[in-house]
Amino acid sequence: MHTKQDLINALEALGVNPGGTLMVHLSYKAIGAVDGRGDTVLDALAEFMRQGLLVLPSHTWSNVGADNPVMDVLYTPTCVGKLTELFRRRPGVIRSFHPTHSVAALGADAEAFVSGEEHIQTPCGEGGVYYKLWERDAQILLLGVNFTRNTYIHGVEDWDGAEGTLSRERTDLYVIMPEGKRLYTPQYRHCAPLGSETFSKLEPDALRQGVMAIGRFGSASARLMRAKPLREMTAALLKEDSRYLLRY
Repeated sequence: MHTKQDLINALEALGVNPGGTLMVHLSYKAIGAVDGRGDTVLDALAEFMRQGLLVLPSHTWSNVGADNPVMDVLYTPTCVGKLTELFRRRPGVIRSFHPTHSVAALGADAEAFVSGEEHIQTPCGEGGVYYKLWERDAQILLLGVNFTRNTYIHGVEDWDGAEGTLSRERTDLYVIMPEGKRLYTPQYRHCAPLGSETFSKLEPDALRQGVMAIGRFGSASARLMRAKPLREMTAALLKEDSRYLLRY
C-alpha cells in the first residue's frame, strides 16, 4: 500500500518543481491502494507544491450544455473524476469561472491565475488558464492517464491554427458566481469528431524530442512535460498540417 511519503518521493524523483505551477490530470484507480485513499493523494500533491501552484481540472463539459446551460461555481460537480471533485471542495481551493472547462487551483497566486475565465469564449482560449500555463512554462503531469486527457493540447489547437476543432455557432451558457451573480458566458464548443482521442499521436514525438519524461506515481504511469516545448512541438505539426489532430 502506498503512503503519502511514497507519493511525495515519487514527485521528487520525477523532477516536479515544487515552487512552480503544476497542472495534474490523474486517475485514482490507476494509482492503486493508498493509505488514506484519495485524500492522501491530494495531501501529497498539496504538500509537495506548498510553495508553488497546484492546478487540477474541474471541467463540466459533459453536464453543462444547450440542454443544461448553467454552471454553478459552488455546486456543479466536475465530470473528470472523483479526485477532481474532492479537490475543488477543499479549503483554500479556488475554482475558475469557465462554464465548461474550469480548473481548481491551490496556492499563493491561485486567485490571479484563475481570474478572467468568464470572458473566454472557447474551452481553452487565449488569455485563459491554459494559456497562462504556457506563459508560465508550467509543468503538466499525467498520472495514470495518457495524452488523450491532456487538455492543454486543446489550447494549442485554439492558439496555433488547428482546423475543424471548434463549432462555428456559439452556445448560450451561463455561470453562477459564488455570491450568486449570474454571468452570460457564451461558448464556441469543441466539435472535432474524435475529440482528444488523437492526442496520443503526439506521445512518440514528445519522448523522442525530450519534451516528456516517464516515471511512476504509486502504481500509475507518470508523464511529465513543460508547457512551452510541448506547444512548440505541437504547433510545428499543425503548421505542416492544420488538420493533423483530426485523424488517428
